[in-house]
Amino acid sequence: MATLAYNRRATFDYEILETHEAGIILAGYEVKSIKTGHLSLNGSYVTIRNNEAYLINAYIPPYQPKNMPGDYDPTRSRKLLLHKSEISSLIGKTKQKGLTLVPLKAYTRKGRIKLEFALAHGKKKRDKREKIIAREAKRKIERMMKNAY
Repeated sequence: MATLAYNRRATFDYEILETHEAGIILAGYEVKSIKTGHLSLNGSYVTIRNNEAYLINAYIPPYQPKNMPGDYDPTRSRKLLLHKSEISSLIGKTKQKGLTLVPLKAYTRKGRIKLEFALAHGKKKRDKREKIIAREAKRKIERMMKNAY
């Protein structure tokens, strides 16, 4: 299972509640581009329209720019493959205030490109500050313990 792209901002900006896995409907040239590591999940999100899940605003640059169709949009909406029961449960959960679907990473499994996304709750600015302060305090303690020996 090779990780192709990772959304670093997701774990900083959101509190992850539960994760899900979905396949993505892609064109052949998009698959080639993703497998060479050219995928950006920054600023992207998952939405549900007409009982179908879509990945919005994920950037997949052209694999070979001169051989691409003229109307190719690198940030187009891409349909996600989920079971109807999963979609209906996600619809119910996203109706709650403050919950959203955020893509975490893209990876391959058995030659297929999969997307891991999470049901998440947005963090407040104070939560982010507290996390940074706790991380710095932990580093300081580890440095002091290292120097004590």
